[in-house]
Amino acid sequence: MPIKIPADLPARAALESENIFVMTEERAQQQDIRPLEIAIVNLMPTKIATETQLLRLLGNSPIQVNITLLRTAAHESKNTPQHHLERFYKTFAEISHRSFDGMIITGAPVEQMPFEEVDYWHELLEIMQYAQSRVYSTLYLCWAAQAALYHFYKVPKYILPAKVSGIFCHEVLRPQCRLFRGFDDEFLAPHSRHTEVRAEDVHKTPGLRVLAESGEAGLALAESSDQRQIFMTGHLEYDRDTLDAEYRRDMARGLHPFIPRHYYPADNPDAIPMMTWRAHAHLFFSNWLNYYVYQETPFSLTAIADQHEVHMD
Repeated sequence: MPIKIPADLPARAALESENIFVMTEERAQQQDIRPLEIAIVNLMPTKIATETQLLRLLGNSPIQVNITLLRTAAHESKNTPQHHLERFYKTFAEISHRSFDGMIITGAPVEQMPFEEVDYWHELLEIMQYAQSRVYSTLYLCWAAQAALYHFYKVPKYILPAKVSGIFCHEVLRPQCRLFRGFDDEFLAPHSRHTEVRAEDVHKTPGLRVLAESGEAGLALAESSDQRQIFMTGHLEYDRDTLDAEYRRDMARGLHPFIPRHYYPADNPDAIPMMTWRAHAHLFFSNWLNYYVYQETPFSLTAIADQHEVHMD
């Protein structure tokens, strides 16, 4: 939350230069407050684990958040009980008349398939197009980031010679970006993918900017120039044991995976993994909620669509 100070306090300029969020008394008096409406489009097969991970991060904020969980109608889930889906999830058709302050679209284990061959691709296109006009800020994770970059900006994805799996160090390229308020110059984050989008393609695409990269894992974060689309290729939301579970699953399937890099102490899969990304994960999601959603979204949700129509005109 912001620090409320007099507009002429000498500390104001120094704090703002350090990317600290300060608010003048005049602006604070004009603020309207209401709960945020956030939709989570959960494409992961392990829906209960994924929703828990994301809700843990979204809940670490003084801002009240109302959550709507969404699933695709075109895909039959084999790993989540049907009663759970019916009780807690809605389909796009049930919410398409609404507007949301923010939306998160998760990754999915379909990255090696051409986008158009994914069984819910057309439904996802409809959701992403809807988000352009009815959602103030959309956060795309992993495969969803690749899908959105491909659909909106024609940025291709590439099959990797080996799966990128592990905890990687990333350099913050735009420290003035509000998503990085409170971040160190470098941060750790998990990656788990067979494909990539390349930073050089994003750099040369109008309307996009790269925010963070890893020397080992490549592109980590990018955003649209209007800051209403954020693309994260990794998994800051992962729990301590998520990569471990994926590694053991692939071992059981006879896939002979590489040990996730920089994850187990001394690269020993029998050791308990160190969780080295938790603090930045909480900070990133708090920053997104506060600076990209709460401080920017209209007080009236209907105004989101109205703003889009004015912009299109």
